[in-house]
Amino acid sequence: MKRFLFLWTFLSVCLLSGAQEGVTKQGWSFGALPAVTFDTDLGFQYGGLINLFDYGDGSRYPKYDHSIYLEVSRFTKGSGINRFNYDSDKLIDGLRTSVDISYLSDRAYDFYGFNGYDAVVNKDWYDDEAAAYRTRMFYKYDRKLFRFKVDLRGDLAGEKIDWIGGFNLLNFKLDYVDIDKLNKNKDDDDLLPPHSEEPGLYEKYREWGIISDEDANGGFVPTVKAGVVYDTRDNRPNPMKGVWTEAVLLASPEFLGGEHSFTKLSLIHRQYFTIVPNDLSFAYRLAYQTTLTGNAPFYYQTQLITSVMKSATSEGLGGANSLRGILRNRVVGDAVFMGNVEARWKFARFQFINNNFYLGLNAFADFGRVTDKIDVTKENFFTTLENLPDAGRNQDYFDKGAEEMHYSFGLGFRVAMNENFIIRCDYGMAVDERDGDSGIYIGLNYLF
Repeated sequence: MKRFLFLWTFLSVCLLSGAQEGVTKQGWSFGALPAVTFDTDLGFQYGGLINLFDYGDGSRYPKYDHSIYLEVSRFTKGSGINRFNYDSDKLIDGLRTSVDISYLSDRAYDFYGFNGYDAVVNKDWYDDEAAAYRTRMFYKYDRKLFRFKVDLRGDLAGEKIDWIGGFNLLNFKLDYVDIDKLNKNKDDDDLLPPHSEEPGLYEKYREWGIISDEDANGGFVPTVKAGVVYDTRDNRPNPMKGVWTEAVLLASPEFLGGEHSFTKLSLIHRQYFTIVPNDLSFAYRLAYQTTLTGNAPFYYQTQLITSVMKSATSEGLGGANSLRGILRNRVVGDAVFMGNVEARWKFARFQFINNNFYLGLNAFADFGRVTDKIDVTKENFFTTLENLPDAGRNQDYFDKGAEEMHYSFGLGFRVAMNENFIIRCDYGMAVDERDGDSGIYIGLNYLF
């Protein structure tokens, strides 16, 4: 799929009620970012986002009293993001409260199979200039996701050790890619073939029974979580020193009404080191997530569990929020390990229209792999992959035992206003061609 990026890094900032020029901010301020892109299959994207911060009397700056985030963007052929997020440690005394309500529609959600390199990805099948081209939608399906999420955090033992809790209601609706919708107003050379001529991997997994009829169209996944956090960061948006470590237990019990019952554990350790005071730091993140009991549905296996969500989605491995430069959702398993290392340099600071800005550069390396695989030879499938009923070409889809560490590296640019509104642009490159080539990612906030 070809994607072309147009008007993108335009930043507009205004002050709603403010302070004198300098370091301290008071009252409300906001940052806004429009989004205009074009995708051959999804159409034009239009819309924008706004993040409002209330700094109160300014005595805690750069900490804020309240944050309100709104995003509405659309592709002309149906995909879109609709998101409301609220975060505050002032709403309820003694608690940090985060609320997220989102509706995310994706006409071409990435699906490359399970277990990393065990699932073969053939780039020629979705490259419309390759001789072996099938369809640009071969590794895609249609996904619509509604999410209602509440996270709470409070003191457990002093200022450094906190408890966390929350609940999350997710409703997934899955279907084949709507080829007729995506083909509207296209030239003959760009038309996508119908599913009857070129079924994609999602269709094949359904036919083979790897994806059961019960899960094929999605479902409702209610979860509750509890955990503990050890946090010594000196600054939440971009720490220069400290540790941020958490252990989170998430459960989806039957009595909440979901189609599946399962329990997962997430362990994440992040650490930050000052190299040059105020300007240069080194940071790393190590994460492990596994299923403890039950069987999570395949469409939930991409969800990455964390105490706080820093972007519209927390999914992977592969893509903007996990392994940058590697295909989105390339590394999916029942248990996964991930690591990120970054050097962060704030190379310029200035004031503009009564707001404080800095510019930053990042160099990073990401890595991860599946540590416990999803079984693709279940009773409702086949006893062995050799029985695959696709002209005997199971080697086109599976490479059993091939999974190993996936690596990527790249550079990033940051624009930060008042320490909290941070625009992120990362360019990552995959080391192994089985993970794709590269990717450009545009969003808000540091990765961790």
